[in-house]
Amino acid sequence: MRHRELTLKLVALTVGMFFFGFALVPLYDVFCELTGLGGKTSNTAEAVEERPDESRTIRVEFLASLGEFAPWEFRPARSSMEIHPGKLYEATYYARNLTDSQLVGQAVASVAPGEAAEDFHKVECFCFTQQQFAPQEAKEMKVVFMIAPELPTYVDTVTLSYTFFALSE
Repeated sequence: MRHRELTLKLVALTVGMFFFGFALVPLYDVFCELTGLGGKTSNTAEAVEERPDESRTIRVEFLASLGEFAPWEFRPARSSMEIHPGKLYEATYYARNLTDSQLVGQAVASVAPGEAAEDFHKVECFCFTQQQFAPQEAKEMKVVFMIAPELPTYVDTVTLSYTFFALSE
């Protein structure tokens, strides 16, 4: 009788741990969105008012990476740019489907340092929607962004990084 009770408790604990593991991902996303921790930016278009601070220059670096086994070529069109906070800018990323089949991709953005995430505003971004690719198709995809003048003054370099994942093959 005791063995059966112990077995049921262990099975219940295992099932509970399994579901807790699945719950961690959305919980982490909510936590990062609320705090800006982890460099997560929101994936919604924001209405921004341009208030350029011409006295300050920030270097924005662009990075690209691929999800594991992703059949793409993916890179920023340029590695960096100098910007003024409060002004809208446009950057582009290049992606190409390396397969002979239709693919759907999704980009996930991250901003570093983490304290810059809440001041990095994307007005238009290829990361807002899934991207459809025909076999061997290549696209230039744009992001329109602004860094708010409220960015702490000790931050002089911000890195915008995208990871591109294949959603279907």
